[in-house]
Amino acid sequence: MSKASALPEAAQEKIGRDVLESVETLARLRAEAEIGIRELDAGLGGELHMEDVIKQARQEYGPR
Repeated sequence: MSKASALPEAAQEKIGRDVLESVETLARLRAEAEIGIRELDAGLGGELHMEDVIKQARQEYGPR
């Protein structure tokens, strides 16, 4: 944080926005993981076919 405070204000604001976005993303992922764990604990899980998972991810998020 001390290094960031030496940067220009615009750079500090960008860093702040980036950190906030990362924190929000992690919170969302944690919430989704907790839902998944509860579903598995309730016996709602099923067999996964990795090819289908990859295909769905590419449709949703695009190729990488």
